[in-house]
Amino acid sequence: MNKTLEQHRKDIVEIGRRVYRLGFVAAYDGNISVRLPDGNVLATPTAISKGYMSEEDLVVVDAEGNKLEDERKASSEIAMHLLIYQLRPDIHAVVHAHPPCATGYAAAGVPLTKALISEVVLSLGCIPLAKYGTPGTPELAEAIKPYIPHYDALLMANHGVVAYGADIYQAHGKMETVEHFARISLTTRILGKETLLSSEDVDKLLVARERYGIKTPLKITEACPRVSDAGSEPTITLTKSQLVDIIQSALAELQIKRH
Repeated sequence: MNKTLEQHRKDIVEIGRRVYRLGFVAAYDGNISVRLPDGNVLATPTAISKGYMSEEDLVVVDAEGNKLEDERKASSEIAMHLLIYQLRPDIHAVVHAHPPCATGYAAAGVPLTKALISEVVLSLGCIPLAKYGTPGTPELAEAIKPYIPHYDALLMANHGVVAYGADIYQAHGKMETVEHFARISLTTRILGKETLLSSEDVDKLLVARERYGIKTPLKITEACPRVSDAGSEPTITLTKSQLVDIIQSALAELQIKRH
């Protein structure tokens, strides 16, 4: 059932409050949009807290970003939203935010591509890292463009996260999944051990995606999602003193052979 414009306004305001309460945005950060049935886009305006918006603050623009209704100016990053809608006819809502842990990964230049959690592989496949593009400029849209057709959530280097879905609640759910996964990934790093799913495990999950009706045309590469390779040599971790002992033993043995 198609929602009215008023219902979409209420939804965006509600999601704005959610991302603000979760600490995914601070001050005027982030932006949210919904593609309307007529092809126009309802979006959050520039320079407003997502936790304190009213329905009247939102802006309607056309597919080129031209303002059609309302008083405020659309977000400077509206071009990113419009590109996603252009490349993904199945997408009808976009949420961009700066969840702290996931954005930390983006700032460190580390993608969330490891097959650590089955639910993440099932729902998102993986979350690649797009190169840096200046916010509010065509650079940002160009940086994420190669990934949009194949993934439903992206890290943007030194910037944040963008997630999108069939409706605004699905897009918000994917944003939550990214941050939740980032926290889990960080925990495994702190613990010093990551046990990845095998390629066979991932293949089963990709088949299961179809049963769950997940139709994103996921692009699978060696790096995304990264899996364990049962056929590779095991990794051996040594302390500095252990390594020194091995080297000294090898040198001593070499000296004995020379004499």
